Amino acid sequence: MAGPLLGRALAAVSLSVALASVTVRSPGCRGIPAFRNSFSSCWFHLNTNVMSGSNGSKENSHNKARTSPYPGSKVERSQVPNEKVGWLVEWQDYNPVEYTAVSVLAGPRWADPQISESNFSPKFNEKDGHVERKSKNGLYEIENGRPRNPAGRTGLVGRGLLGRWGPNHAADPIITRWKKDSSGNKIMHPVSGKHILQFVAIKRKDCGEWAIPGGMVDPGEKISATLKREFGEEALNSLQKTSAEKREIEEKLHKLFSQDHLVIYKGYVDDPRNTDNAWMETEAVNYHDETGEIMDNLTLEAGDDAGKVKWVDINDKLKLYASHFQFIKLVAEKRDAHWSEDSEADCHGL
Repeated sequence: MAGPLLGRALAAVSLSVALASVTVRSPGCRGIPAFRNSFSSCWFHLNTNVMSGSNGSKENSHNKARTSPYPGSKVERSQVPNEKVGWLVEWQDYNPVEYTAVSVLAGPRWADPQISESNFSPKFNEKDGHVERKSKNGLYEIENGRPRNPAGRTGLVGRGLLGRWGPNHAADPIITRWKKDSSGNKIMHPVSGKHILQFVAIKRKDCGEWAIPGGMVDPGEKISATLKREFGEEALNSLQKTSAEKREIEEKLHKLFSQDHLVIYKGYVDDPRNTDNAWMETEAVNYHDETGEIMDNLTLEAGDDAGKVKWVDINDKLKLYASHFQFIKLVAEKRDAHWSEDSEADCHGL
């Protein structure tokens, strides 16, 4: 299980996430971002890189949250150079663009009102009624009544497409099985000598990128319920099924989601929707169907926010949405599955 080790790593992230980032080189983890005052272990470097979602291609965290145009719009962020991402770096001329999508300003039930509204007094860093405003990375700062992104500047203020001021909590179910041949034997990769793991991936309708199924945690909802609900809606099209079909799906998912599982990651996610005042956080959890019997009896069918769905072989060539690449890498390592044909690409001793 990932418990104690992840807890220590995430505690370190919460202490250092607001600090300016630097790049360190260490054996087995080349060019992976770290933070000042952070641990130098391979595991910690990997978890700080999870926030970047950069597929290891950039040497600075918080990259996708600075890209333009902002998703679903023509809005260009103010440019934020790497050295000025951290809030501790003084930048008197910082002039971010203000943007909140019309769909959010319309006041749907999943969105907060504007900060300026007189009847809106959010309890930041607390459980605010049924709305969880605590961050998984610890306390975040409030400036001029607005929460401040713990990972640093994004070049844009307001909420963009995100409903909540501050953390917007999501859940990502990573459903895996072993790849097998026609005789039912696990397939071993010829180079790494490890068995090949597969996961259920969806193609998002909003951006066309492949991703882990998942979605937002409803107010008052348990993470475990969100994980099961989102997988059913996006990967099994449960919303469009008959009552009898829904009951059958629910029974099989209950069996799968009742098994032992691995909490892969909890915390801030480098997401293109993030702003200075609103950001994505997630809990990524791996449920593994060891024999394949459960998932073999469920038909994958894209639904809700998914355009397509399929089983995908896990390896280091994947191109995935946001930080999902790093989540999948962690699953491969924890399951001792094939990841790369390059032995130097892996971190050892986790």
